[in-house]
This record gives sequence, C-alpha cells and structure tokens, in this order.
Amino acid sequence: MTDALSAQVVREPSAIPGSRLRVALAGTGMIAAVHHRAAVLAGAEVVGVLGSRPERSRQAARRWGLPTAFTSLADLAGSPADVVHVCTPNATHAPYVEALLAAGKHVVCEKPLGVSLAEAERMHALAQRAGVVATVPFVYRYHPVVREIRARALAGRYGRWNLLHGHYLQDWLLSSSASNWRVDPAQGGTSRAFADIGSHWCDLVEWVSGERLDTLTAQLSVAVPERPVSPDSPSGDGRRAAVPTEDVATIMFRSATGVPGSMLVSQVAAGRKNRLWFELDGSAGSAVFDQENPESFWTGTAEGGEVFMRASGSGSAEQRRLSYLPAGHTQGYGDCFAAFVADTYAAISGEHPDGLPTFADGLRSARIVDAVMRSAASSAWTKV
Repeated sequence: MTDALSAQVVREPSAIPGSRLRVALAGTGMIAAVHHRAAVLAGAEVVGVLGSRPERSRQAARRWGLPTAFTSLADLAGSPADVVHVCTPNATHAPYVEALLAAGKHVVCEKPLGVSLAEAERMHALAQRAGVVATVPFVYRYHPVVREIRARALAGRYGRWNLLHGHYLQDWLLSSSASNWRVDPAQGGTSRAFADIGSHWCDLVEWVSGERLDTLTAQLSVAVPERPVSPDSPSGDGRRAAVPTEDVATIMFRSATGVPGSMLVSQVAAGRKNRLWFELDGSAGSAVFDQENPESFWTGTAEGGEVFMRASGSGSAEQRRLSYLPAGHTQGYGDCFAAFVADTYAAISGEHPDGLPTFADGLRSARIVDAVMRSAASSAWTKV
C-alpha cells in the first residue's frame, strides 16, 4: 500500500520558490466546499473566503478554519491571495473575475464563464492580457480511464469516428417542490440544464474524440412549469413562479469533419443522480464511459468487447499519473477535482500539465451553449 500511494500526484505548488501558494475562495456553498478540499489536498494555504453576505463569510471561515472572512469583493481583490476560486452564482462570475484579473490574481472560475457569450469573450480576452493562469473545472477530464480512452483515440486505435452519442442525466429537480437559484435566468443565465451539465458532456467528448461540434439542432423543454421561488433569490418568500429555463435538452449535431452525433440532457430523469455517459463509435473500435462507474470503460471491436480497469501500473502515461490509489480502491469525482486543482497550481508554478481546461475551453463552451439557444429559438440547424 505504501509503495502504491507513493505514486500520488498531489503537488506542493508555490507562486514563489519555497513558498506555499496562497488561495482564497469566493462562495460558500457545496461547490465552494469541493474547491476548498481540493486546495488543501494540493498543499495550498487557504487564506480566506468571501460569501454573499458578511455573516456567510464569517460562518464559512469558522467552518473551514480560515483566518479571514472577507467583507467585499474589493477586500478580496486587495488580499495577498495568489489565486482565487470563484464559486458563486453564474451572474456574478464576470464582475468577480474581471475585478480579480485587474488585481493580478490567478483565477479558477466555475463554469459558465458568464451568462452570455459576450461576457465569456470579454473574460477570456482579459485573462489573456493579464498573463495569468485562468482555468475552468471541466474536471471529468481527470478520470484516469478517460485519459486512457483519449490516448487510444490519439493513437488511432478506434479508427475513423462514425458516431458520437450519449447523455447526461440527473433527477435533482424532478420534484415540483424543488428549486434553486439556477432556475432563475437572472442568476443562472438563459440556459439551465444544458449550460449546467450538457456543457460538461460536450467538453469531455470534444476533448477525448478530437472532434469539434460544428452545426447542431436543439430542442428544449420545461417538465415542471412552476417551482417555488428559490430562497437564494431576493424575492424568495415561498411564492411559486413560472419556470423559464429548460429541464430537458435534446441535441443532434455534426462535427467539423462531418461525424454525426446526438446527446440528451435532463435534470428530471428519475433515479439518475449524475449519469454522464458517452459512446464513441469508430471504424476500428468503440469506447463507452459512464461517470457513475468511473473505474472502468468498455471497448469493443467486431470480434467482441472487453473492459479496461483503472490501474497505476498499466495503460497510458496519463492514466498512470492520475491513478494514485491501488486498483480496487475507488477513485471518483473528488479525486478528479483535486487533480484538476493540483494541475492548475502546477501551471501557476510554470509547469504545463496535459489537458488542463482553461478560459479558452470556457469560451468554447459558451459558444456551444449560445448555438444551442439560438437553434432552440429558431428550430433550425445552427452553426457553433
């Protein structure tokens, strides 16, 4: 066990040689807690947190044992933090990130970069001009077996792609009594289900397959027409309101090289908690990945199929790098997030980790979301 664990790739990052990277958090919710855990595992010094209100900042600082509860965005931007993780509602991403970039901070920003394509374009341009590391947590890239599928695809083992297809299904908004700030387009943006989870599927399949979505046709639907106004909204007083954002999205597409594909997205699929699933069918073989069963993937040929199991001693170099636990000791989403954050900090220290998703990938995602919304409005095939 000791020898196997010694292969762990959690890094000891530093902005200055010999020092620990100083990290701050904007946000106090579930995903902020995931970011905090990943920062600690990567060896950073977490110096403080900013919540939506001073009391939330203080509560989170106490919960995580942090020395500083920031009182404002200006307070955070003026802090000694080297990098800030922005884990706040979507509508705040652009103003937060722009202020932090102006202060010279490295940034990890939850997707989407903004609630519009124009915001995402501006944020990407600002990050480029600032010359900082700016990343987006498309963390499903960090499943070791995903790296194995990609390595095999790059080596030509699947041949020419014939079809790309799959889905991303959840059920957390199945109940008509369920609500969240994401339902409100003023806070979450005009797309909900697709921008929230369909964006992950598109990023993953494009990155693994090497294909780029070029044209698409989309349909959106609302399964629950009214929901309680979210308590996170300024008017969250128990009232119910019409739901303007989609629960379900269906997409057909063609890649830039003409490969056809399809995907389904739902946040109202009963019993499905986080089923990101894809199948890539090529002229020489196929590959299937299911995020809820992340320790293996299925690969098929005309002669039959077999299952590849994650292992630190076999497979591609990237699969081995990210397999820090012995086979049979399950790695999952939290491990992906920790590896993504460690790679972000390594990039800040001057390294060049393979597959690190940056603001360029966040902008690419925004372009796809924009095309989906335009297609759904026009009922036409639409260029990305």
